[in-house]
Amino acid sequence: MKGPCKTPGGNQEQEKAAAAVSGRPAGVAEAKEDSSTDSDSDLETTRVAHGLGEMVKDTHYLGSCWARGGVLPSCFLRQQSSLELNLRHRGLGPQGAQALASALTSNPHVRRLDLRDNGLCGADVEVLARALSKNSSICDVDLSENLLGPVGAQALCASLMVNQVVQKVQLAGNHLEKQAAQHLAELLLSHTSLKSLDLSYNQLSDQAGEILGPALAENTGLTQLNISWNHLRGPGAIAFAKGLEANIFLKVLDISYNGLGDSGASAVGDALKANNVLEELNMSNNRISAAGALSLGLGLRVNQTLRILVVSRNPMQSEGCFAVLKSVQDNPVSAIELLDFSNIQVNREFDDLASSMKVILPALCIKTAAHRVEYKKKLLPGSDPK
Repeated sequence: MKGPCKTPGGNQEQEKAAAAVSGRPAGVAEAKEDSSTDSDSDLETTRVAHGLGEMVKDTHYLGSCWARGGVLPSCFLRQQSSLELNLRHRGLGPQGAQALASALTSNPHVRRLDLRDNGLCGADVEVLARALSKNSSICDVDLSENLLGPVGAQALCASLMVNQVVQKVQLAGNHLEKQAAQHLAELLLSHTSLKSLDLSYNQLSDQAGEILGPALAENTGLTQLNISWNHLRGPGAIAFAKGLEANIFLKVLDISYNGLGDSGASAVGDALKANNVLEELNMSNNRISAAGALSLGLGLRVNQTLRILVVSRNPMQSEGCFAVLKSVQDNPVSAIELLDFSNIQVNREFDDLASSMKVILPALCIKTAAHRVEYKKKLLPGSDPK
């Protein structure tokens, strides 16, 4: 099916179109009648019957598309029996959402649904959410770069609380603000099967942090959370860090590009003292100075599980990098494998400490800003060295 769907002249045209898209002869129905008169084998009869069943699904989808004036691309029919349905960048809009929702209700094949960048607003997501609540096969949903807003967030979270098969949800870049935080918090409190949640590139703000923090503390199941680029700062950052302190399931957390500041870094340091589950933490570009790095290091002195720490693009200077590295050195049970200080210039004192630690922990990887090397110009024999 290429281009917009057109209204058919009757059921016969629907069946012909469906057969053409699915790659089956238009006369497959007649083939079934001939097979009975020709006494074909049972295997052939079963094959034809299966083909008829697939045609019914295709015809149902085409009819839904025509009825709603939808613009769902033909790739839907090519993928509807696949594990992944990729419809990103297709501009589905309201009509496409309606047609897709109708088809998803009875589709038992799709495991991953990718609808990134389709111009879907809150009302469109409401329609899709109702379909998701009835679908027991989809476990991975990507709705990034759409326009969910609070209406779409509420509808989606409500459907996921009804159907807890979904384990991974991506909602990056959806203009989600503090109004959506309450619905997300309810999802974290009730959905025990959700393992991965991406909320990056939204505008949740510090007030959302105060709402999501307590929910994170009580969540039982989430192992990966990306909340980068969300203006999480001040009291909200501290409340969120307290939630991390009490959480016993989260292993990967990205809170980069938020503006936690020194107070947020100190709260995360306190969380690391108690949290012995987290393994990867990204805190890059959060306005953390040397004082904040020193507070963060207090948690690193006792933490036993953190393997990867990224604090790049922070104004902590060499003094702050040294404090973090020294805290790892002072922790005999530290699990740190990677320390990322990229885009932070360090001095010789830091280099000396890093070199000594490489002797003790040869597997430890330490990333820093590229050192500027001054090259001496080679002079030709007899030239003036001035």
